[in-house]
Amino acid sequence: MPAKIFLSFLLFTSLAQAQQTFTITSTNIEDSKAVFATVESVNVIAARARISGTIAELVIDEGDLVKPNQIIAKVGDEKLALQIVSITSSINALKSQLAKASTDLARTKELLSSGAVSKARLDDAQTQYEIAQSALKARISDRDVIKRQVTEGDVLAPVGGRILSVPLTTGTVIMPGEVIATIAEENYVLRLAVPERHAQYMKKGDLVRLENGKKGEIITVYPQISEGRVKADATVEGLGSYFVGERVRVWISGGQRRTIIIPPDYIITHFGIDHVNIKQADGTILQIPVQLGLPTSETDNIEILSGLHDGDIAVKP
Repeated sequence: MPAKIFLSFLLFTSLAQAQQTFTITSTNIEDSKAVFATVESVNVIAARARISGTIAELVIDEGDLVKPNQIIAKVGDEKLALQIVSITSSINALKSQLAKASTDLARTKELLSSGAVSKARLDDAQTQYEIAQSALKARISDRDVIKRQVTEGDVLAPVGGRILSVPLTTGTVIMPGEVIATIAEENYVLRLAVPERHAQYMKKGDLVRLENGKKGEIITVYPQISEGRVKADATVEGLGSYFVGERVRVWISGGQRRTIIIPPDYIITHFGIDHVNIKQADGTILQIPVQLGLPTSETDNIEILSGLHDGDIAVKP
């Protein structure tokens, strides 16, 4: 390459690089604060027994995923079976009484037509028939109630979700209302416990950032302060649906502060020390050591903690 062309190329390159400058100006950024959050279910529901008896079968175990109205346990009561047998015997007896009352009523109607009995005798036969009929219906209803109680021995999952605990075993004697299992509803959230000094900056709709890079959004800020902390719930896509109570470090907004941020391609690292090329008033370039902070959440720019001032002109290396 001729010397003149080579010098022209170097001059052009130098001019192009000189134009790639960045004027240092402090700006307001969101001040991120790291807090710990736990993975929680929106609702933890207890599946309870509706009748007393003995647990005959447990269909589920801790960690299982259940659907709404799925049978998770069966409760049996031997007394209910004995009651059904007793009531069935009573129903058979009442059926016989009803049949006799029906026969007597039909015979009385025939005798009344021939004038052999009075109208009062017919009324009495009609009353006996209706009494027997009502008694039979009542006992059948009693048996239906007992059969319904037998079906209520099936303990159903009130919601779909993950089984957290099963405090009982097969053969345990229980009373109505006892907890058979606790179920974490499928919708999982991050529950944050934020110091109250930072809670004033937190509001519904704020973004949160996890240490694995995932982002979420605050959906609820609870108004009650407990032990100096404010609780809030945030949704994060792909949070998971198995472990409940898992601790996660989360960055939230702690208000705004003024600082200096620059694009990362203006930073040079030599022997473990970060520098930025700064153009002086006479046109010379000095490498100024700087202390770096974290990348901002909105852009990929890097925060400069020390070394630069407003008005400095950074030159891209």
